[in-house]
Amino acid sequence: MKNVTDSFISLIYLSSAEGFRLNTNILETNIINLSVVLGVLIYFGKGVLSNLLDNRKQKILSTIQNSEKLCKGAANQLEQARARLREVEMRARQIRVNGYSQIEQEKEDLINVASVNLKQLENLKNETVHFEQQRVIEQVRQQISRQAVQRALGTLNIRLNSELHLRTIEQNIDLLLAMKNITD
Repeated sequence: MKNVTDSFISLIYLSSAEGFRLNTNILETNIINLSVVLGVLIYFGKGVLSNLLDNRKQKILSTIQNSEKLCKGAANQLEQARARLREVEMRARQIRVNGYSQIEQEKEDLINVASVNLKQLENLKNETVHFEQQRVIEQVRQQISRQAVQRALGTLNIRLNSELHLRTIEQNIDLLLAMKNITD
């Protein structure tokens, strides 16, 4: 190892007045030693270097393969997510359409129920008005009948004397007898 170091140092040496310069003397630089060392390094280093490069190549290839697998998996997951998204969007549209149609149906049902209730209330109102009219008419009839009976009684009491009273009774008895004779 010392020879190699000495060879490198002897190739370039420092001259105090000239600075750095290249030594071109073959005998001083020991080129044969250098070539032997480089040859040994290349021969033995080639296996180590190729092993390192092969290992690195395998790592890179496995990383690429893993990346491709992950990419394919991610692409599959993305496609599945898109399919789920399409299904969810379609389901949402169906729900929205069904919701709108259900709202319209419920609205129509409410309108129909309200219409039926309104008709029933109108009929009930008409029946109540008719009933009240009949009740009022009946009350008026009863009042008129009472008043008529009271007037008639008042008139009869004023005009009816005992002679007229006896004559009316006799006529009614005669009528009853005539009816009895007819039925016999």
